Amino acid sequence: MRDIAAEVARYFWFHSIDLGGIVTPGAKTPDIHRLESASLFDGVEFSGQSVLDVGAWNGFYSFEAKRRGAVRVLATDSYCWTHPTFQGRKTFDLAREALGLDVEAKEIDAADIAPETVGEFDVVLFLGVFYHRYDAAESLARAARVARKLLIVESHLDLQEIEAPAMTFYPPGRRPMGDETTLWGPNIPCLTALLRANGFSEIDVSAHPYHLNRAIFHAWRSTGLRRGPHR
Repeated sequence: MRDIAAEVARYFWFHSIDLGGIVTPGAKTPDIHRLESASLFDGVEFSGQSVLDVGAWNGFYSFEAKRRGAVRVLATDSYCWTHPTFQGRKTFDLAREALGLDVEAKEIDAADIAPETVGEFDVVLFLGVFYHRYDAAESLARAARVARKLLIVESHLDLQEIEAPAMTFYPPGRRPMGDETTLWGPNIPCLTALLRANGFSEIDVSAHPYHLNRAIFHAWRSTGLRRGPHR
């Protein structure tokens, strides 16, 4: 008989995923995921839509999109899935099998996302990816090119006291919270301007429900999937 708890204990987890009585011990707690899910997903109609998750890691957001009625979900990653410590592809596969969800997976770097490599999707998730990339603006543009209706971006922020679009680069040894993978700190006007430059006609910006120096951007090509009174 398969011992899911023992398998979960073998790996490092960033997401806390309820596998049906066993919750993976993620650095992101269930409470953080609950608050984030409300901010990211509650205002969007996922039923019947196709979703691409760029940088899926353990897969929490891919699985959440599927639970909310997405007809097709493709989870993609490269760095975390091939990292020798994170072993993210193994954790994703373990969680997917335990949940029994029909979520596709493709190992691909954000720099290679394109209509020719992954296709186009109604909704694209670009969560916690932008500020880790040396090619941040181009990676965002690539995610935008495959988003037919909505691109959801979640990012670390900096320079919030500056009104003009601006972004800081963190040199090695001076990166926030000692995370050497955090390379950029954009402000809200910077990310908003980049999203507009990629053809999104309307952009909703909301504060992150847990972190003061983060924000969530819903960039709409059309607002047909928006739920609520402002649809």
